[in-house]
Amino acid sequence: MTEASRPKRRRPAAVSQATAPSQPTPDLALLRALAGLLQRLEASRLRVSADQYRSVARQLAQALSGVHADAALHALLDAHPAAAEIYENQNYRHAGLCRCPLELALWSEFLAREVLHKAALCAREKPLS
Repeated sequence: MTEASRPKRRRPAAVSQATAPSQPTPDLALLRALAGLLQRLEASRLRVSADQYRSVARQLAQALSGVHADAALHALLDAHPAAAEIYENQNYRHAGLCRCPLELALWSEFLAREVLHKAALCAREKPLS
């Protein structure tokens, strides 16, 4: 085959900074693997290294931070409560207890306020020496 008869390869178009994603969207398979691993660490009867647990939780948190909420993500979080807790903690400032039913979220908030009120009363009655 001669040089002239070869099809020319097109170079990929350059991606501008404005259109280039700053962080790639995490693959759902990666999220599923990390969520499953964290769930197994949570349920393990064997002693788990704190560093190993933190590492998996940190990687999962990073992966969850770049994902858009959709039906597939919610199904994954429903199947992996430990991952759901991380997701909810990341989104708490925007959505509160976003994965809990409203009644449970309100009840949790009520109990938290009650505990804080009782702690404040105890602190007034028994000041630290």
